[in-house]
Amino acid sequence: MPTSLQLHRINTTATATTSSASTATVAISHYHKTSQTIWRPSFSMPDDAVHHHTHAVGPGQCCSAVVQNIAAPIAAVWPVVRRFDNPQAYKHFLKSCHVLDGDCAVGSLREVHVVSGLPAESSTERLEILDDERHVISFSVVGGDHRLKNYRSVTTLHQSPTGSGTVVIESYVVDVPPGNTKDETCVFADTIVRCNLQSLAQIAEDFSR
Repeated sequence: MPTSLQLHRINTTATATTSSASTATVAISHYHKTSQTIWRPSFSMPDDAVHHHTHAVGPGQCCSAVVQNIAAPIAAVWPVVRRFDNPQAYKHFLKSCHVLDGDCAVGSLREVHVVSGLPAESSTERLEILDDERHVISFSVVGGDHRLKNYRSVTTLHQSPTGSGTVVIESYVVDVPPGNTKDETCVFADTIVRCNLQSLAQIAEDFSR
């Protein structure tokens, strides 16, 4: 298994090397307990992001966060991320999206269809947060044909310490499917999130050149 996908406990942060096409790096953090607890990522982040990435994790759930550094300004990244009606623009495991209800404001519902080869066919998702000022978007899975039940994701964008790039933080909490362990579930979900954010980095960096 590639080093970047190995499990890291709450007090450990891992950095994976990406392709030369992107200067992005990935940090992964996991936390698992048998009773409900409050989870926060172990790595440092802006104060205004902490509450967005704080999750209540119940029995039979796991939680994780992935960080992506992008060599492009927020103005090039946010327009791609905020499109609730077009997640497949950078999430290449999705092949289509149809808005079922709403106008892509909070509370809207979408149905996405997954590419072949994954243990899923479709997912029905509700937009929970869309904050254009603070660059925050969150959605929850409310139905569909897949194994990631009660999945909720929060993505926030922040200016990089250098001032010229973007730091993307995406965290989630999800039920562990029957027959799988918490570690297996987090490794699978982290792989999907990491690939999505690396794709986002490539798109934004190409656009800003």
